[in-house]
Amino acid sequence: MSDTPPEPAPVILGDEPGSFPHGVLAERHPAVVRQVREAFPYDPERRGALDALLASCAGGAVEPLPVEAGAEDRHRWAQWGMDRYAGRSWFEVPWLWAESHFYRRLLDAAGYFGPGPWQGVDPFRPAKLAELDAPETEEELAALDDLAGLPAEERLPALLHGSLWGNRADLGFRLSEGGARPGDRVGALVADDGDALLTLLPPAGADTPAPATLCLVADNAGRELVPDLLLVSHLLAEGRIGRAVLHVKPHPYYVSDATPADLLDALHRLVAAGGAAAEYGDRLWTALADGRVTVRAHPFSCAPLPYADMPGDLRAEFAAATVTVLKGDLNYRRLVGDRWWPPTTSFAAVTAYFPGPVAALRTLKSDVITGLAAETEAALEASGERNWRTSGTHALIQVGH
Repeated sequence: MSDTPPEPAPVILGDEPGSFPHGVLAERHPAVVRQVREAFPYDPERRGALDALLASCAGGAVEPLPVEAGAEDRHRWAQWGMDRYAGRSWFEVPWLWAESHFYRRLLDAAGYFGPGPWQGVDPFRPAKLAELDAPETEEELAALDDLAGLPAEERLPALLHGSLWGNRADLGFRLSEGGARPGDRVGALVADDGDALLTLLPPAGADTPAPATLCLVADNAGRELVPDLLLVSHLLAEGRIGRAVLHVKPHPYYVSDATPADLLDALHRLVAAGGAAAEYGDRLWTALADGRVTVRAHPFSCAPLPYADMPGDLRAEFAAATVTVLKGDLNYRRLVGDRWWPPTTSFAAVTAYFPGPVAALRTLKSDVITGLAAETEAALEASGERNWRTSGTHALIQVGH
């Protein structure tokens, strides 16, 4: 696979009935609206707004942000394409853009941006907390007590793969797909640059001129964010990094995407768990308090655009990192571009624009894919698993420059 930047592939739209993107727009989004409507005792105005969004999902068009939206937000969305896409069908604009705008509209309908009693109330919070308190989470945290019994060289790979497969815990994905659950068949990695990722960080105890900095761009809250935090805590404890920057969303997004509040919920869950989990949590708590770990909620984290269009301040942050790790399917779509790339297109080539070393940890829940070996693609296509790109039963670890 050549690392020469490829010609851009067609942008993924949701206009083909029966396709995965069409199903998300036509089925998953209405299901999310209904879930939110039933989760709170919203007043008639809010319920009416949610019903109007539900009707819009079925056959309406993209609408500009309401007048109540702040001038800064309206200006930002104008820069992100609102003037170009307003008035067009949800199914005729880029799928990534349509999805992102849907969640921005949903927050408006639920009164999140106010003013009013629902201002700042996360409409997805009940589902997030239920997952964080699920028995499966308790079992996973208790299993940490056995990690110390593994050989030292096996602990970090185990936590890395825990962070990777934690991406199966995706509430929005499960609404329409059932998702992958404990006990389901877990597909093999379709690309595994795990060793290459770990070599980007100095060895434990290495004498380096400056401590390594990890930027971790989080995806989902709850059972995915917990293993992300465990990974960061372990890297700090081993001296593989001296600093971490955790990028989360500035407001609720895509049902289960992590916000600062969700990060705190996950941290409290760790600290309260006892045993080894509490040790990991206490270490992170201290690191947050002394500044070795910082939390970033950049507005671009909720942009309907690829990372190739990132603003200069975010580019500078990623450039300063030893490595940036992007978690999850949405971040992958934004990293490589939400396009119909041939699966064997070089991951390094499509991410060559990124300002520093970059890695993706992702379970496959959408059509976009790059960086596959030709024999891997052939085996997947011959496997009889029609939805291997979207079922969440396959995963990848990929590293760019």
